[in-house]
Amino acid sequence: MHNTEIPILLSAAFLIAICFPVYMIASLVRKYVSLNQSIMTFWVIIVFYLLYLIVVGYASIKGTFSENTLPPKIVQLTTIPLLLFYLGIVFNIKWYKMLLKSIPVEEFILLHRFRLIGSFFLVLLLLGLLPRVFALIAGLGDIITAITSIWIAKLIKEGRTKAHSWALVWNSFGFLDILITSTTAVLLTKISMETGAPGVEVLTVFPFCFIPAFAPATIIFLHITIYRKLLVEKFR
Repeated sequence: MHNTEIPILLSAAFLIAICFPVYMIASLVRKYVSLNQSIMTFWVIIVFYLLYLIVVGYASIKGTFSENTLPPKIVQLTTIPLLLFYLGIVFNIKWYKMLLKSIPVEEFILLHRFRLIGSFFLVLLLLGLLPRVFALIAGLGDIITAITSIWIAKLIKEGRTKAHSWALVWNSFGFLDILITSTTAVLLTKISMETGAPGVEVLTVFPFCFIPAFAPATIIFLHITIYRKLLVEKFR
């Protein structure tokens, strides 16, 4: 499906931006695995996400996600399977458990800097391609989470008083933000189906289909990982 209302330069900028979270995740893992496995692990992660996004992009261009359904097709075919992959497979493999112990919690928190990509929600709002309520919730929530992640990570690294408590508050805010954003998108899809009002159809169009396909599941995975780290470190 092709949407001619999306400026080519905006699409190009987004395609560049979506590379950053993939690179950040792969680089963090490479930093904390053994030296003889670091390069291989880095490229395994890069290739996995690259292939996944290529499949999602192809499906979007072919119109696979264009039909309004509940839950939305893109959620059924990308968000939920990726989340199940994280929760059912990644959480239970040996290298994840090793990384959970070896990577400092502030490093996981700093990964959320990639949520500055949420600024694209506000750009799409200005172009009239997203409902105001959704764009503001999703965009501002992501931007606040991304910016404050730097401060929270600094508090933890410096061992500041109540850093652990602030980290829990920050993690809960970011977690609730992604849950509310996802719920709002589904509700707007339902309203669109019933009334014909504009919904979040632009998020099924290439390249913005990568947002629901990658972000919600990955962000939830990271927040749960941070909760696990914070709960362990609290009782050291």
